[in-house]
Amino acid sequence: MLDKVLIANRGEIALRILRACRELGIKTVAVHSEADRDLKHVRLADESVCIGPAPSAESYLSIPAIISAAEVTDTVAIHPGYGFLSENADFAERVENSGFTFIGPRAETIRLMGDKVSAKDAMIKAGVPCVPGSGGALDDDKKRSLKMAKEIGYPVIIKASGGGGGRGMRVVHSEAALLNAITLTKSEAGAAFGNDTVYMEKYLEKPRHLEFQIIADEHGNAIHLGERDCSMQRRHQKVVEEAPAPGLTDEERAHMGKIVCDACIDIGYRGAGTFEFLYEDGEFYFIEMNTRVQVEHPVSEMITGVDIVKEQLRIASGLPLSYRQEDIVFRGHSIECRINAEDSRTFMPSPGTIKQYHSPGGPGVRVESHIYNGYTVPPYYDSMIGKLITWGEDRPSAIARMRGALSEIVIDGINTNIDLQRDIMADEAFRRGRTDIHYLEKKLGL
Repeated sequence: MLDKVLIANRGEIALRILRACRELGIKTVAVHSEADRDLKHVRLADESVCIGPAPSAESYLSIPAIISAAEVTDTVAIHPGYGFLSENADFAERVENSGFTFIGPRAETIRLMGDKVSAKDAMIKAGVPCVPGSGGALDDDKKRSLKMAKEIGYPVIIKASGGGGGRGMRVVHSEAALLNAITLTKSEAGAAFGNDTVYMEKYLEKPRHLEFQIIADEHGNAIHLGERDCSMQRRHQKVVEEAPAPGLTDEERAHMGKIVCDACIDIGYRGAGTFEFLYEDGEFYFIEMNTRVQVEHPVSEMITGVDIVKEQLRIASGLPLSYRQEDIVFRGHSIECRINAEDSRTFMPSPGTIKQYHSPGGPGVRVESHIYNGYTVPPYYDSMIGKLITWGEDRPSAIARMRGALSEIVIDGINTNIDLQRDIMADEAFRRGRTDIHYLEKKLGL
């Protein structure tokens, strides 16, 4: 087992990693910006190192600062969490070349799956169903692009190969708008991602967002922990996640689970990862793979009993998976609500000091958060300050427990999206499992 792990992240995921390390007897090093000296995991870690000023570009995104912190603390491995440098192939490569273990996939795998064109090519070869599209990057041949769009059928969507987080995409409903959309997306992609490669796909009208959680080791083993439904989104950002997906059959789950596990083995994947799909009319269409632990990983843990972060640590130690696929039993239903420091109506961030915090409890309730009474939410980072997760024997009981937990939680001193989450849990279409990725925005009038 690894001896000491540096946690290259902040907030609730850093605390989650620290707790997993503690259970396995692994020492921890917390790195933090000047604004994050009082984070809970910084106080609890065996060692801590300040790696720079508040702006993430000068701290959490500074590869030299993180590598230096690992060197001075005699760290043996680095866990990137999610966000920041977690899917940066250059960072993974620097970590390994500096003599440390990167707790995640190999750099070449991150590169392969980080580029949406190469990822789609790899998935097609591995037999994973993909959205009909250009089959590669769009070139400067305007006639070819127009012909391709006509064959795919409008509407189509132009996507940046290096995009993510809902950025770098544009929906096109007519031939007249196509060429201008390609030009604009290429320009925006070059400015935002340093890569102006774009590609074309069929735009699905009312899809759901389903994703499969996988874990693979270095010994040729891969398992899946079923799927999550992440269709409740605002501007491509997930708001509520749940597992399993409403309405998906055991046969569909087993079929797609085998496909993604085979794909992992085919590309030599190592660690935890997520295959993301659009799902419409009983068909799955691959959109991307996240080569890291996901924000919403707890719902998969709740229905399987598998600790995903501990498995990441075991795999990074060179150990085989603790489970075989036949060991995975799906039980009950789990829902996660993201708790953000933002206004429920305007979605404006709301940094500030938390004057009162009360965490909910009761059977089947789990809270993942780094906040406490007197904690000051800084203005420099993502607005998510916690996750509220519930489990029940079935979906209605999981929703009932979530409604109870949302009625108990108290966060005073800043604005949060708790009111929005309460509204979603009471929404009739959500309660019946009849929503798609556009539902929440339509409900909010966006």
